[in-house]
Amino acid sequence: MQAALSGYLTIWSVIGVGWVVAHFGVLTESHRRMLSRLAFTIGSPALLFSLVSRADLSHLFSRTLVVSALAIALAGAIYLVAARLLLGRGDLPGRVIGTLSSAYTNAGNLGLPIAAYVLGDMTWMAPIILIQVGVLQPIALALLDLGAARAEGVRLTWWRYASLPVRNPITLGTVAGLAMNASGIVLPDLVWEPIEMVGQLAVPAMLLAFGISLRLDPLPGRGPHVGELALATPIKVLLHPAIAYALGAWVFHLGLPDVLAVTVIAALPTAQNIYLIAGRYHVRTLLARDAIFISTIASIPVIVAASTWLR
Repeated sequence: MQAALSGYLTIWSVIGVGWVVAHFGVLTESHRRMLSRLAFTIGSPALLFSLVSRADLSHLFSRTLVVSALAIALAGAIYLVAARLLLGRGDLPGRVIGTLSSAYTNAGNLGLPIAAYVLGDMTWMAPIILIQVGVLQPIALALLDLGAARAEGVRLTWWRYASLPVRNPITLGTVAGLAMNASGIVLPDLVWEPIEMVGQLAVPAMLLAFGISLRLDPLPGRGPHVGELALATPIKVLLHPAIAYALGAWVFHLGLPDVLAVTVIAALPTAQNIYLIAGRYHVRTLLARDAIFISTIASIPVIVAASTWLR
């Protein structure tokens, strides 16, 4: 469990740096917005391009990927239905961020060390990264773009509706990586090294921005988003992995190692880039921040218990 806990420690150390520099006034709210924008428009597209272009695409056709995809869809659907019944109609952008907070897992900077220890193979994270950044994220970004256009009173043509998913920098980076992977083209190191260097900006920038928010914004669990938070976080931490386990063990009858994999993947906390997306669109940033904060802490005993029981 040392590798998994090391991943948590690394993340919280960088978040702590953001909190400290905000506390002493070294970085302010304007710096947080700059870091978020840098990560969203430059760092994340480069990072996703480098990850997806080198991933094993054969996992796309595995039954474990089907289970993970269905678990994401069901967790998100449960959030939407429960939010409609318990919280009222709500607004489209807010529901998008709430759905992402309840179903989008941190398969990158936390998932990789956890996969290395618990699953014994970091390539388990490639399929979930691909389906999240290749399918779930483009849909969410398109809906957020649509919500922003409606709020500004802009009417979109059918062409702009259709092109929303591919006009976002994160989606473009993912699509370009998939195309590169499928084509088999190998870029020279002279090209790869700057791409990887720029991609390395993404995670530190978003973690620092997250730490600044923890210091400058209201404390976690306070504010008008508490109802949405109380709904999204238990779905992410408890219901999402339970759905993945039930589908893998009882519906698809996967082997025990595969059931362990889909359960642990689903038990990962809300991904950091949800806060990045929320900040970019100025929608439910506190909801995204608090969901990440709480689910990252709560996921530790859930993952330990699941891996111990299923192993």
